[in-house]
Order: sequence, then structure tokens, then C-alpha cells
Amino acid sequence: MTRPDGTGTARQGAGTGAAVPGPPGVLPSLRDGLTFPLAWGTSPERDVARWRRAARATVERHLLVPAQDDVPHAPEFTPGPPGDGCTRERVTLSLSRTARASAVLLTPHGRGPFPAVLLLHDHGSRFDIGKEKAVRPWYDDTRLASAREWAGRYFDGRFVGDELARRGYVVLCPDSFGWGERGPLDYEGQQALAANLFQLGSSLAGLHAREDQRAVAFLAGLGTVDPDRIAVLGFSMGGYRAWQAAALSDRVAAAASVCWMTGLKEMMVPGNNTLRGQSAFHMLHPGLSRHLDIPDVASIAAPRPMLFFHGEHDALFPADGVRAAYRKLRAVWRSQGAADRLTLRTWPGRGHVFDTAMQREVYAWLDAVL
Repeated sequence: MTRPDGTGTARQGAGTGAAVPGPPGVLPSLRDGLTFPLAWGTSPERDVARWRRAARATVERHLLVPAQDDVPHAPEFTPGPPGDGCTRERVTLSLSRTARASAVLLTPHGRGPFPAVLLLHDHGSRFDIGKEKAVRPWYDDTRLASAREWAGRYFDGRFVGDELARRGYVVLCPDSFGWGERGPLDYEGQQALAANLFQLGSSLAGLHAREDQRAVAFLAGLGTVDPDRIAVLGFSMGGYRAWQAAALSDRVAAAASVCWMTGLKEMMVPGNNTLRGQSAFHMLHPGLSRHLDIPDVASIAAPRPMLFFHGEHDALFPADGVRAAYRKLRAVWRSQGAADRLTLRTWPGRGHVFDTAMQREVYAWLDAVL
């Protein structure tokens, strides 16, 4: 069994991160020496706008992948059968200079323009499906079987994208590089892919970040979309990328992240998945931690509306790390007089899931902020 972080029972044991690797004391010393000097409240900069520009520029430099703003999307649409209250299309488009991306686009019936959601799928070490984890596929019976199984495991059998479209949102859900029609990657291949990209002066996490920026820009350019009402929503790896997209793009009006927020120091403890490599490379920007902690990056999006959900028993994110991150986030939004725009919740009894009750609260929150 795998989890949406890329771990599973078959992956655990010797050599998978049960202890901090390397000579004793080296990594803990480096970890404990991090001070995050560019964080809001620690940085000497007291003007919010100037701090935001400096922090965002620092993140941009550490993506390693150049901005892709001049790349035409050049979309190609393939209509599908009508969905429940929406039209359904498959789309191929350019989100980077290096490769075409596959996605699905759901558009509610009616005149519009509509609010829109960029919906980002999880990792899960399950690469045969990507966008199909969030939108019910109508074009491939094999992927449909996999998607149903995945939805049953993590989403109470529901497809989040289809429900959003029924509620009146345009939904764009792309395959991440390595998943679905852009794969399949495999578990061991992640490390090799990340290493090759580093050798070439690039980055796997940086590529994801740039593609998410371009996906938001694509949505903003659709005639059916209100460009002032675009949100990003994701679960697990998609949750990380949701708040990251909000930090890096002013086109994002709001973001909801389910099961991905923590302080870096608190996450880097023996046994945590991030020490294993593999899936960690999708969310790793080399050198950035010398300047900003994980919640510091998310805080660049303040004071826009943001939602963070965490499962009480989510083993991937230790409770003290979630509490530390929530304290930082809360302080930033309060400093800008926007405490009411930040939703932070730990769900009792939940693990690493996005179940029906959590989904309903996210939908209600999106309705309220958009």
C-alpha cells in the first residue's frame, strides 16, 4: 500500500530514512543552524510590499528554472461527452519550453465568466494516473479503474474536480511531469530524474513551480473565466504546490492546501519521508532554506485568503511542525490585519486524507472567498 507522499509499506525499512544519514551530527548541526533571516518579522525590512518582492525574488532564484512567461500556451482541445452540469475537454498545452502537458478542463454550463480552480493532484507513488486522481476520466477505462480505486482510498470515493464543476467552477487539472499521460515515472526513477535535472542546472521542483504559474496564466486567459477569481487547490504534493503557486503568482486570488504544511526543522527528523529522497525532490529547492522556512514562503501570499488543513494522525507532518508553521502563518496574516482571511485547522482522527467532510468545508470556503 502506498500513501500520497510516495511512501508505503514496501518502501520502509533499511536504507529508507529510518535514521539521519551521513556522519553523526552533521545534518542535525546544519538543521539547527538555520535561522531563516528573510522571514517576515526576522527580516529588517518592515515595508510589506518591499518584503514580499524580496522574498519572492529569492524563491524565484532558487527554482533554478527560468520564468516561462514568453512561452505560448498553444492549447489543443479535444471535446468529450457532457459531464454533470459541465462540458468536458482534454487539453494539451505548453506550460514550459521543454514539453507539452496534458490536462482536463471542465466548464460549467451557462454564460460565465465563472470562478476557476487550478486543481493539483497528489504524489502517492502512483504514476499511471495524475489528473485522474481528481477528475473522473471519461476517455480511458484502465485509468478509470485506477482512479476509482484511488478515490476510494483517499477521497471517500469522490472526484473533487467533478464536484467543483457542478458547483459552478471552471476546473483545470493537469498531469504533473512524470504522471499519467506524461509518464509513467517510477519510484526509483525519481532520484535519477532529479539528479539529471540538477546536473543540467535545472530542478524538478522548480519545473513544477513554473508549470503551475503558467497553468494559472492559462486559466486567466480563458474567456469563460473571471481572472479575478482564480483559486488553487491541492492535496498532499498538490497542497504544497497550491500555496506555492499563490506565493509566486498575483493572479491567484486564494489557495487551499490539504495535508502539506510544516516547519522545515520539525519535519527533518529521523524516519520522516523527506529524508528518503525520491518523492522529496518534487518539493525541494536547493539552498532556499538558508533564507526562508516553508511557512515563510507561503506567507508571501498574505493577505490573500488561504486555507490549510492537517490530519491529526498524519505521520508525514509531525504535530509540532504543523503547530510551528501555523504560528508563523498566523503571525503574518495578523500583522497585515487579515487574520480573518487565514483558515488553519487540524482535523481530529484524520490521517493523510481528503475526506467528504473536509471537502465540504473547502467548497464552502471557496464559495465564500470567490
